[in-house]
Amino acid sequence: MEKHFDINEQGYSIRCKLICSDHDKTARAFDHIAIVTHGFGSSKETAGTSKFGEHLTSKYKGWAAIAFDWPCHGMDARKKLTVAECLTYLSIVTDYAKHELKAKDICNYSTSLGGYLTLRYLIEKGNPFCRIALRCPAIHMYETMSGHIPEADHAKLRKGKEVQIGFERKMKIDQSFLDDLRSFCPMDHEYFDFADRMLILHGTADEMVPIEDARAFAENNVIEFLPIDGANHPFQNPEHMALAIHEIIEFFHAGTL
Repeated sequence: MEKHFDINEQGYSIRCKLICSDHDKTARAFDHIAIVTHGFGSSKETAGTSKFGEHLTSKYKGWAAIAFDWPCHGMDARKKLTVAECLTYLSIVTDYAKHELKAKDICNYSTSLGGYLTLRYLIEKGNPFCRIALRCPAIHMYETMSGHIPEADHAKLRKGKEVQIGFERKMKIDQSFLDDLRSFCPMDHEYFDFADRMLILHGTADEMVPIEDARAFAENNVIEFLPIDGANHPFQNPEHMALAIHEIIEFFHAGTL
């Protein structure tokens, strides 16, 4: 069962989706919640997110999943993308799961840009998650983002102008956004304190974020790393997605026993 709702805090309206079992559709509290974050240009409404939530909540009792739109994504009302607001959204949703839904355990399943933001959150804000699964995390987010911006737009940014980026939905950025991304790379930090609670999955055919980046990051921090043979960046093959969902659900469940 899926229920859409907004979290209105600190002047923001965060568009969320709660996924739970039909048996729990009237519940106001859950023992375990998985927060799901999407990648750049995507939204909370992906088929993969729905399948993850459905499989998780149908297999294990007491679980729910919350997916939300990053700023400037999906149904979010904001127009200009900043890292600070992304981190604020993650903090607000996490607090909602803990205080409003009374979750005893909160897990985090994040993809691509969401993976980068989660890794940054751990260093800058602390770790509220009992388990973290990252799929194709954008370890070198600045290089990934900057490399897909045309040189003409880079020239505008250097002159202090804003440009629009994105796919189906466009959003504004300025040079300070790229500078912020460049100021923080997960490779420059140690994650040993979180390593035993983390799992990284990455497709061997990822054309957007090189698997070597995630593998090196995992090895440097002694994090469990699972390559998915043949999977591309969005895991479009249903078999690849099903395998990733299975591994993540079992990883999360084991952390709450």
